[in-house]
Amino acid sequence: MKKGTWFLTLLLVSLIGTDSSARREVLSQEQKDLLKKAQRVLVETVAITDAGTIDPGPLVEVVTRRLRDLGYTVLTDPAQPHDVVFRVKCEQRKVWEGTSASGGDADLPDSPSRVWQGPACQLTYLLDGKKMGWNKEVRTDFQDAIQAAAQAKAGDPGVYAMAKLKERLEQYYFPALVTAEWGQQERLLKALDDPTTAPARKAKIISQLGEIFAAEAAPRLVVSLKDPDIEIATAAAVALGNIGQKESMPALIDALKTGQPDLRAAAAKGLGLLGALHSDYSIIPPLLEALHTDDLTVKTEVVWALGKLPDKQAYEPLRTLQQSLYTHSATDPDPKVKKLKEAVNYSLKQIDTWEYIQ
Repeated sequence: MKKGTWFLTLLLVSLIGTDSSARREVLSQEQKDLLKKAQRVLVETVAITDAGTIDPGPLVEVVTRRLRDLGYTVLTDPAQPHDVVFRVKCEQRKVWEGTSASGGDADLPDSPSRVWQGPACQLTYLLDGKKMGWNKEVRTDFQDAIQAAAQAKAGDPGVYAMAKLKERLEQYYFPALVTAEWGQQERLLKALDDPTTAPARKAKIISQLGEIFAAEAAPRLVVSLKDPDIEIATAAAVALGNIGQKESMPALIDALKTGQPDLRAAAAKGLGLLGALHSDYSIIPPLLEALHTDDLTVKTEVVWALGKLPDKQAYEPLRTLQQSLYTHSATDPDPKVKKLKEAVNYSLKQIDTWEYIQ
């Protein structure tokens, strides 16, 4: 393998590896096929307080309703035939159960935490009676339920902790996460087109479609670039980059040129992913044009994108930008300027390395 090819391959692995894709890779083909066809989901929920187990009814209602929103047939009777078990364990004082101390899921904000011992719900699923290694966790914003309940004058701290965890399950996007894990993107697309789906949830669904590289979703996500909700539009831009279809480039370039600042930043990120994946240097001119913006967030994402597809055209503009940044205070810089400096240093190094190994 040529040095340049090796470098680009290594770069792409670092760019497109995701938690969702990694999880899918550890499943056997038979398991993937079973999960893709899963329709009947048995929900098992337990609520444990310092006083013992209490009625999990309110938690069950949230979990079953939200899974039904994606079209699953949800059961609570284990005697009924089911394809998969979705398990939710909520505790006033969490007992550790989950991933390793670091790496993989452990580095994600919704992964089980070894240090958290306050109220938490741990979510996992079982196929053929076996846990499949998918672990998520939601936590309250307090660790001591007794103290929090006293401050809120809420009475029983165990009941108070469960009520707060119920609120977290209402907000958390676990249905989209587990549906992506099971490879059922058609359910996500249907929810995306449902006018009753809240914009924030649509944005999470779009992100998941990107994480599972759902190529069939790309045309729909190009439309989402024009969505008036900026969260939806920006999620679509990044997802299109992850999915990796070259046909998405014109729409992302248009978003980079004409979108709101947040969308322009996301479009630059998506273009960087696509350009690197396809070795398509046609993205360089529009990125260099966008480099002239005064918006530091947009400028930073453009610089990162230029580093993902190293090209000598970008060297002098980046070097000029780097020199201009030296005028900013090194002792107490604007956080945005600091991030921009990091991006410029990285991208210049990538170009230098690329030129050396070619």
